[in-house]
Amino acid sequence: MPLKHTPVKLAIVGGGAAGMFAAAVAAERRIPCVLIERKARLGSKVLMTANGRCNFTKDISAEQFLADVGEAKDFVAAAIRECPPRQIIAGFKSLKVPLRRMADGRMFPADGKAATIVHAFGDLLRDSEVPILTNCPVRDVEKVRGGDGEKARGGFVLQTKNFDLLAENVLLATGGVSYPKTGSVGDGQNFAKALGHRLVPYQPGLIGLETNDRKVTSLAGRCFEDGRAKVIGPDGATLFDYKGEVDCESFGLSGAAVYNAQRFIAHYLSPSHPLTLSPSHPLTLEVWFGHNRLSFKNLKPRPVKEAIVTIGGVATDEIDPKTMESKLVPHLYFAGEVMDIDGPTGGYNLTMAFATARKAVAAIGESMRRGK
Repeated sequence: MPLKHTPVKLAIVGGGAAGMFAAAVAAERRIPCVLIERKARLGSKVLMTANGRCNFTKDISAEQFLADVGEAKDFVAAAIRECPPRQIIAGFKSLKVPLRRMADGRMFPADGKAATIVHAFGDLLRDSEVPILTNCPVRDVEKVRGGDGEKARGGFVLQTKNFDLLAENVLLATGGVSYPKTGSVGDGQNFAKALGHRLVPYQPGLIGLETNDRKVTSLAGRCFEDGRAKVIGPDGATLFDYKGEVDCESFGLSGAAVYNAQRFIAHYLSPSHPLTLSPSHPLTLEVWFGHNRLSFKNLKPRPVKEAIVTIGGVATDEIDPKTMESKLVPHLYFAGEVMDIDGPTGGYNLTMAFATARKAVAAIGESMRRGK
């Protein structure tokens, strides 16, 4: 009797925030899946977030969240409204994770340990008997066309060093390209490109800015919680203003205020933005910390590999925001930072990873119900 090979219903590639959340939603909805992670453990980058404390969301309304996000808001709107920050908070509470709310609404595990969040996912997936393949880089994702034989149903073949896996649906949740030691090396973007998707060039987002100004470097190691960063246009108008932490480093400036200002500048100077600048009339960054108020022009950001978030990735105009499914390749889905979506610091990026993962898995479940 010939062997019959049944494809897994859903292969989730990437075991970070988006991948773990997707697997949890799949388990809840009884969608058979397998979670595949290139590193030896799940959630490597999650363990680093907020200096290891894991600011996983912000206790604000969906509408306020979308207003804060900026350019990605239209694409993620449906996902965020269906999985708003307060629903995410309730979800962790249901897993018996003690939480701590900061005065500005940022949410953390009460013990201040990112490992608590990762362990909560691990326990849930273990108890749900979700198969997890770690230390297992996916080398290629190949679309299979319908035809004769065991591959007649179509789907995808995921190639690894030791075996191939047949899947009806694939969710790419591999993250961006920052902190490559955590496994974020651009795998998902490369798979998407090979399948015909356009990639928006990478830029560092939420990253420190370099300066050798002695007023900054002489204070290296100092943190100013009541800092401020403003971005001023060539005409003197304030384009961005954020009050928050400013840190002085040996290389220059970091901290939430600087990170969010850097992200604003990166988007403002992107090719899609109507430029009104010239080399002789650049943007000005004003930074307050302690008794200092300094102005800078054309500060260089640190490398993308050090960035909290990657700007760029799979172009969102080729993805359906109602389902997170590719418009080009049926049954191929995306979640999180693999796409060209990013938000400010403060729990926004993890929230978008969770919400887009939920949106994708819900769409897969609906597609299965309809027999598509």
